[in-house]
Amino acid sequence: MQFSAWHRSAFSPSQKPGWLDRLIGSGATSAELAVQFIPAFGAAIAAPVYGATLAMDWSSWQLGAIALLGFDIVGGVLTNATSAAKGWYHRPGQRARHHFGFVALHLFHIGLVSLLFRGADVFFFVGVSSFLLGAAALILASPLYLQRPIAFGMFGLALLGDRYFLTPTPGLEWFLPLFFLKLLVSHLLKETAYKPGDR
Repeated sequence: MQFSAWHRSAFSPSQKPGWLDRLIGSGATSAELAVQFIPAFGAAIAAPVYGATLAMDWSSWQLGAIALLGFDIVGGVLTNATSAAKGWYHRPGQRARHHFGFVALHLFHIGLVSLLFRGADVFFFVGVSSFLLGAAALILASPLYLQRPIAFGMFGLALLGDRYFLTPTPGLEWFLPLFFLKLLVSHLLKETAYKPGDR
């Protein structure tokens, strides 16, 4: 099913997408909702619980931020991979600038981690932000048939950079791998918006 057909089938002509549809895509099935939200809420609990087991003097603000990051990142990886979200974010009229803007909004996440968990680490913020924006620009500027391998290549480089060039963030070692998975692979790649029953 094409993206335009999937999107049109989710609403009658008089309907407009609500706030949830704008976040997760129109016409999400109950199974898609479960796949998105159950792990996201699980991450919102598990991430601060894990952080609290470490020998760190966490404030309630920090633990709350970890919970929000866990919810957003894990939920985002899964949500952006659903057919409903693919049909919405890659609907007709969406351009590279829209996708780049979505990615750029996530500089806030990098800044939050840098400020709250790395002592305002400027190198971390500038380095991670620069790689994210550069990788996103490269993927979006590539021909559609090359975007998938380039996205996976950039994701692989992000994993290597996280492991060999950056000092891990205690309690948030999971953040960068899932962050780049969400944006470079799950969100940016245009894929067929399959409907229930397709084989």
